[in-house]
Amino acid sequence: MSLTFHWFLPTTGDSRHVVGGGHGSTPGTAGADRPPSVEYLGRIARTAEQLGFTGALTPTGVWCEDAWLTTAMLTQVTERLKFLVAFRPGQLSPTLAAQMAASYQRQSHGRLLLNVVTGGESAEQRAYGDFLDKEGRYARADEFLGIVRRLWAGETVDHEGAHLRVEQARLARLPDPAPEIYFGGSSAAAGAVAARHADVYLTWGEPPAQVREKIDWIRGLARGRTPRFGIRLHVIARDTSAQAWAEAERLLAGMSPERIRSTQLALARSESDGQRRMRELHGGATDRLEVHPGLWAGIGLVRGGAGTALVGSHREVADLIVEYHRAGVQEFILSGIPHLEEAYQVGEGVLPLLAAQGLWRHPAVPARL
Repeated sequence: MSLTFHWFLPTTGDSRHVVGGGHGSTPGTAGADRPPSVEYLGRIARTAEQLGFTGALTPTGVWCEDAWLTTAMLTQVTERLKFLVAFRPGQLSPTLAAQMAASYQRQSHGRLLLNVVTGGESAEQRAYGDFLDKEGRYARADEFLGIVRRLWAGETVDHEGAHLRVEQARLARLPDPAPEIYFGGSSAAAGAVAARHADVYLTWGEPPAQVREKIDWIRGLARGRTPRFGIRLHVIARDTSAQAWAEAERLLAGMSPERIRSTQLALARSESDGQRRMRELHGGATDRLEVHPGLWAGIGLVRGGAGTALVGSHREVADLIVEYHRAGVQEFILSGIPHLEEAYQVGEGVLPLLAAQGLWRHPAVPARL
């Protein structure tokens, strides 16, 4: 099976330093170095498309540009690239979400993927007018995805649940194809929803053994369903291992002790089990950041969400990707600092090595008969 690679669109802004944001942390001002304009994000998207990435993830939250609107604009400056749009079910009705997705598919010729985010922080959810607790948000997401799936299948839906109610809901035009659902989460509630609804279960970049445990957990819950498994990681890939680790040290040197302390205090208040697991990898310390050979947890010192990076020569990074693949991972959502330049390091340095092993093929290149 050919592996699938996606890139990331920094809709908070980009920089040669780590830009923060998410899970209660405050974005660093470095995001203003390269503001997230359509022009700049379009350059990243076109580069990712040229290099052979299948799609590009955009985050969701008050700290970044809206993913639906931004990626809809970017469909006009790209041809093939899919957009993995992160959105929160509590912010719109399931019928409207299903209709938006159907419109997006028609106008983009089928280039929408959906990353469903329940919302990890109650304080941020309340800013959007959502006052459910974490368990309630997962229960609502379960209802929401059930309704959306039925609408995409062409059903007329009546539903009265604990959190959602619709009467005679239906779509005038169906999406073709229906967007695939990407869903992550490390809590018991998240696992149950993912097992029922996810086409792709996502995890942040924990060491391969822990990732394998998560995959086995979801497979056990899925009861006959066969979701694929994806992982979200940063990458620092260079011609040599020494060059890559020197870059990691440069990024670490740009993180002031005060910024590390304030970010870790904010992230310690997070309700996300996944964020807790990210923090446990480094414990806020800067002297034990290589948590698995080639896996560096330094990003998570000043950034919420995905906090680990694959670090090494192009060959070493490719080998670590293979290790994750052997643990059960089929899709990789990668990013780098800055996102434009690092896309070339991965696309020109790492992906060809995987192609030579028969593990990846450029989506624009026809398969051999």
